[in-house]
Amino acid sequence: MEAHGPAPTRRTLLRSGAGLGAAALALAATTATAHAGDRRPRRAAAYPPTHWIPASTSNYRVSSRPTAYPIEFVVIHVTQETFPDAVKIFQDPARQVSTHYMVASADGYIGQFVREKDVAWHAGNKDYNNRSIGIEHEGWVDDPAWFTDEMYASSAALTAAVCDRFAIPKDRDHIIAHSEVPGSDHTDPGPLWDWDRYMELVDQG
Repeated sequence: MEAHGPAPTRRTLLRSGAGLGAAALALAATTATAHAGDRRPRRAAAYPPTHWIPASTSNYRVSSRPTAYPIEFVVIHVTQETFPDAVKIFQDPARQVSTHYMVASADGYIGQFVREKDVAWHAGNKDYNNRSIGIEHEGWVDDPAWFTDEMYASSAALTAAVCDRFAIPKDRDHIIAHSEVPGSDHTDPGPLWDWDRYMELVDQG
């Protein structure tokens, strides 16, 4: 989560996303793909269930991606907030911050706040915002208890589907930490985020 105006306080979102969804967003992907070194055809990963919880229109930029900008990265964040508090931040027009998706800790519930075609303000770098999808994760960087099996599985399924939709390589050069964005002063998702486990799950789709 990154501010484009007055600096917001860091993020917070609930142990369960249940009850926060509005309309369900159906985003199944159906194209076939093949992994390098494996010639067996595979179906693209399907999007897990997501729910539309729109951010304030003051907190992102309407666009026509990938026509306007190629989508080349997935940026992984940790909220430093509970799910409900982060929702309030994304819906507050004074905060100038948003994300495309947020994953709840307890059950892997996914809220979508900005359409993929539009530019969310999450990375603190205009170029990376233009060319990335931002995924927030409920919790705190210094407490791995928030990084549940359900969160990892749900987030990895989402990232795999995004990568398949936009032909983003499923590697650490393209699925990056917020802290790895050039110029970032953030530390998330932090050293307790299990990248090996996460990338294995992403590769499994």
